[in-house]
Amino acid sequence: MSWKTKNSEKKYVLFLSGILLMFTLAVILCHNQYAASAVTVGNMQQAGPQEIKKVAITFDDGPNPDYTEKLLAGLKERGVKATFFLLGKEIEKYPDIVKKIYEDGHEIGTHSYEHVNLCNLNDMAAKEQVDKTNTAIYELTGEYPEYIRPPFGCWKSNLDYETTMIEVLWDVDPLDWKTNNSGVVAQRVISKVQENDIILLHDASESSVNAAFAIIDELQGQGYVFVTVEEIMFD
Repeated sequence: MSWKTKNSEKKYVLFLSGILLMFTLAVILCHNQYAASAVTVGNMQQAGPQEIKKVAITFDDGPNPDYTEKLLAGLKERGVKATFFLLGKEIEKYPDIVKKIYEDGHEIGTHSYEHVNLCNLNDMAAKEQVDKTNTAIYELTGEYPEYIRPPFGCWKSNLDYETTMIEVLWDVDPLDWKTNNSGVVAQRVISKVQENDIILLHDASESSVNAAFAIIDELQGQGYVFVTVEEIMFD
């Protein structure tokens, strides 16, 4: 065999060896990529979607001519929807604020007409407190409210047969109406609130509005999402 033939065979063997080496490297690379992808997918499946921590913030006694609009502006800035339990007498005085609450997408409920203890009234008088407020809300929004927060948390159970209202109380009450220290009010809520709680506040003072903003900012930082009462009760 000539040296030329031997040289040609040697080159052919080297060529085949190179192809085999490239094929082997490609297989190893594909295997590593597949394994990495499998680990990533496995971790994602193991972690699963993060659960949303919900909380509802509510405001009683409005609409207030001095503070409700400031509150609405702050809620919009923070992307928060709240629930407002309104007094019928105040609705009639400040209809434009009620319309603003509704147009901003907040939930509106009833808080009686004159902030009276319904349990101290006869059935007819108590029902009138509810119906007058519901009518005032309907005339401004085109919708009857479904929820009522009775003043002092006292609801006449027999009125369930006379109205279609759903009673809503609260889980956290910082007694914001007793102090003008917004920091104290905020800390009372932040230290106690838990997932799916309903927070009770009022939009009747600057300190309460400022406390609301502090509460929202802190809880959003902790991963809470603010929803309406309906979303807490029925989701």
